[in-house]
Amino acid sequence: MLRSAAAGIFCLLMIVSSHLSCRAGTSEEIVSLLLFVEQSGCTFIRNGEHYDSSSARRHIEKKYAYFKERVNTTEEFIEYSATKSTISGKPYTVICNGENMKSSDWLNAELHKLRTQPLEKNHETPDNNPAD
Repeated sequence: MLRSAAAGIFCLLMIVSSHLSCRAGTSEEIVSLLLFVEQSGCTFIRNGEHYDSSSARRHIEKKYAYFKERVNTTEEFIEYSATKSTISGKPYTVICNGENMKSSDWLNAELHKLRTQPLEKNHETPDNNPAD
């Protein structure tokens, strides 16, 4: 019986540890996306008003602080904080390099890049020779 309890506690600790490491990865992705927004130089349109990228980051951070308890994934961060006005329901848009797009599409594309870049870098290293 003691072994069963110990095994149960061990499994619980593994689940909690996994959840915390996922949250840590999510936090890193969110910070990267906020930096991406700020450094983009793009124009953000919210409820018909145009904002620079620094103002957009501040607004997204403010919304994130409000919704933080609901956010478990980076996708949820984008959904709750950077997709649409909670007051009017109108979607946020971004103008980058003359192209107008939904902010959610733009940020999800950047998230995809963030997640795939480390894999691409690993494949480019000369030490990845399977013949060794």
